[in-house]
Amino acid sequence: MVKASRKQDVPLEPPPRNFAARGIAALIAPIVRPAFRKRAPAAAQLLADWDSLAGPEFSTRAAPVKFAGGTLTLACSGPAAMELQYHGAALISRLNLGVGQQMVERLRFVQQSPGITARATNKPSNIAITPPKNLPEGPLGEALAKLYEGITRKG
Repeated sequence: MVKASRKQDVPLEPPPRNFAARGIAALIAPIVRPAFRKRAPAAAQLLADWDSLAGPEFSTRAAPVKFAGGTLTLACSGPAAMELQYHGAALISRLNLGVGQQMVERLRFVQQSPGITARATNKPSNIAITPPKNLPEGPLGEALAKLYEGITRKG
């Protein structure tokens, strides 16, 4: 729509539009920035520093999976979930104290333990693993032996 100026009867042109492509991050950032500013740094700290925030008695039996809307989802085994639910108030207060704000309101438990079994296994770490005999001599052979040792320890 073309409007006329009051001082002059000259029609004003609409401002030129920019039809160039824009990245989606430029469109979404102003919308989600307030939400991320409010929760994301503390949630990232909670998930990254789980071992130190929860302490050894809780961190060996549960692992954080997700944090959304004040609910922290923890992966643990069935019996551990019962025990952690019993100690839920103490765990919530410890986590909120460690993060520095009241962000964890509830705990939710899911029965899965892929990340926990790797940390809580009772494998003896002092067993010597012997690499295959047909490795080449020198630095390449040493590197392959270390690689073999790393693969067999994880499996």
